[in-house]
Amino acid sequence: MISLISSANPWLVGIALNAILLSFVWFVPKKLLTPAGILHAGILGVLVWGTLGWQGYLVVAFYFLVGSGVTRIGLAQKEAEGIAEKRSGVRGPENVWGSALTAALCAVGLGLINTGIVPSPQSLIPSPQSLLMLGYVASFSTKLSDTCASEVGKAYGKRTFLITTLQPVARGTEGAVSLEGTLAGVVASVAIAILGWGVSLVTPMGILWCVVAAFIATNLESVIGATLQAKYTWLTNEVVNIFNTLIGAIAAMVFAFIWASLV
Repeated sequence: MISLISSANPWLVGIALNAILLSFVWFVPKKLLTPAGILHAGILGVLVWGTLGWQGYLVVAFYFLVGSGVTRIGLAQKEAEGIAEKRSGVRGPENVWGSALTAALCAVGLGLINTGIVPSPQSLIPSPQSLLMLGYVASFSTKLSDTCASEVGKAYGKRTFLITTLQPVARGTEGAVSLEGTLAGVVASVAIAILGWGVSLVTPMGILWCVVAAFIATNLESVIGATLQAKYTWLTNEVVNIFNTLIGAIAAMVFAFIWASLV
């Protein structure tokens, strides 16, 4: 079945598949996306399938399903405390692109290289294609790590500290971290990195780069939240998410490049 789908025009398959899956999302009782969010998720899904095939699509689907699920952990409690995600975790277009803009850019770059529009240096090791695929997986590894760390920390964090001062703060405070949330974030980053390896988007070493990059980026995101977010109105959660995933993707690619240069 997969070989049959792979042999068809990937863009047409992407359009058809997303139409079917997002129609299902539209009609399920518990909404996961707003109407505008469904449209934008469809655009992202077609782009990913057209450039990275079912392998890339599986990674973004895993992120979306797990991320949406973990957002609902302890939702009633978080809503009562005023620290729940807006719309009870239902994603809009700003959430789609805040989480996936970096991944989309990696996918576009890969598509431009694979179609020959942008030439790829044949002697470069690792190849630009492998670096972009690593960046793609690392961006979602970073975002899922951030989502799980935040949501688990808000629901189950027994002691939360401001990352810049280590002073105790209330759960849900921008820049707050907890042991429970941090561990959940690490587990999440490992899970999606292993999935990326399982579908041959990254190498075994790529798993390590994704996890390390996600840990660095998630903690830097907390630093941004603690120091800058309240000072600038344009620095919304979605903008911070873009920086977060961009840092994770770039860090993983830099690690891979340095490692290849050393060995």
